[in-house]
Amino acid sequence: MTQLIETIGELVRRTVQEVGRFFSFALSFFRWLFVSPFRWSLLRQQMEFLGVQSFPVIALTGLFTGMVFALQTAYAFRLFNAESLIGSTVGLALSREIGPVFTALMVTARAGSAMAAEIGSMRVTEQVDALESMAVNPVHYLVVPRVVAGFVMVPLLYGFFIFIGIIGSYFVAVSLLGLPEAPFFHKLYYYVDMDDIVGGMMKASVFGLLLTLLSCHRGYRTSGGAQGVGRATTQAVVISSVVILVMDYFLTAWILEFFPEF
Repeated sequence: MTQLIETIGELVRRTVQEVGRFFSFALSFFRWLFVSPFRWSLLRQQMEFLGVQSFPVIALTGLFTGMVFALQTAYAFRLFNAESLIGSTVGLALSREIGPVFTALMVTARAGSAMAAEIGSMRVTEQVDALESMAVNPVHYLVVPRVVAGFVMVPLLYGFFIFIGIIGSYFVAVSLLGLPEAPFFHKLYYYVDMDDIVGGMMKASVFGLLLTLLSCHRGYRTSGGAQGVGRATTQAVVISSVVILVMDYFLTAWILEFFPEF
């Protein structure tokens, strides 16, 4: 019994310590965010890496998510003779919940892991220490461009995700299942409005900020050589994914409480 209590206490101590280190890292990011020089070329490189190069995986994920969702809702709504609601149902689900969460998870798997591995490799090969010796702050040089790129590009990827998802649902509902085209677009236009898109973009912005901060933090604190880099990359993906899913609940509750029109 004593051993169990000691184990739980040690786990709680490590968790609190790690959370404190992350918030200290996040405060350091915000402190350096508006300090010149602004490295626009680094920001452009990170926006291309995180955003433009993620378009293929986002397109594939969004297309098949919309197709599967349309297929499932078509067979369910057929029981109630409500197939005309397929377009609006898919549009609402993609814009409010599935779009921001799936986009953030895909970006975490592709770009967040790469960020953690890259910064972790620089840490274990002492390149981060070399930056400090040249009077260049590593957070300002390595972290700020990556986090700003995530905050800007994840909402854009979310918009692309729901656009491709609706195309996929249209293909399944109208082309494969033979449902009328006019009710599909009429219900989609009637029930899905700009407030749903704005709410999804707010979530995607927060997710982009969190996943890049968490990934950079795990890479920045890497130790233990090549094994440490692999461990930091895995932790970045797992922690970011769990935080995104947990934060989705709290963001949804916050939006419903303070922005009920959404």
